[in-house]
Amino acid sequence: MNYGLMAVAVVCAFVAYMALGGAIFAAVPSLKAEFAKYPKVYRSHEGQMSHFPVGMLGIFLSISVMSVLYAMAYKPGSGLASGVIFGVLFSLFYLGSFVLHNYANLNIGLRLTVFSAVAFILEWTVVGIVLGLVYRPK
Repeated sequence: MNYGLMAVAVVCAFVAYMALGGAIFAAVPSLKAEFAKYPKVYRSHEGQMSHFPVGMLGIFLSISVMSVLYAMAYKPGSGLASGVIFGVLFSLFYLGSFVLHNYANLNIGLRLTVFSAVAFILEWTVVGIVLGLVYRPK
């Protein structure tokens, strides 16, 4: 494993994840309103912002683990194709272990679950793509 390249890939993927997440919330303002329907489940906007660094740390940790897994499974070839496959697989893992699990356990609606599923599938697939394009040791 090339640890330096892996670190660069993590930073690039983290920036991509945060940028895409911001773009999704900007492009779909009803997503914020959907979360607001569940004030007993989710923090207010101000509460979320005060805890945002913890969330960022969590995402950075998750992307770091993804990077290690990607590097362990790395096979030379198309970085884009392997990144898409890896990102989609991770998205499906996230969908099952977080999004659908939360729908079953939390008092949230199907609309919020679908919004979350689409957003997270896009974000984690992009993370996989970035890892695939950046982590290409010689």
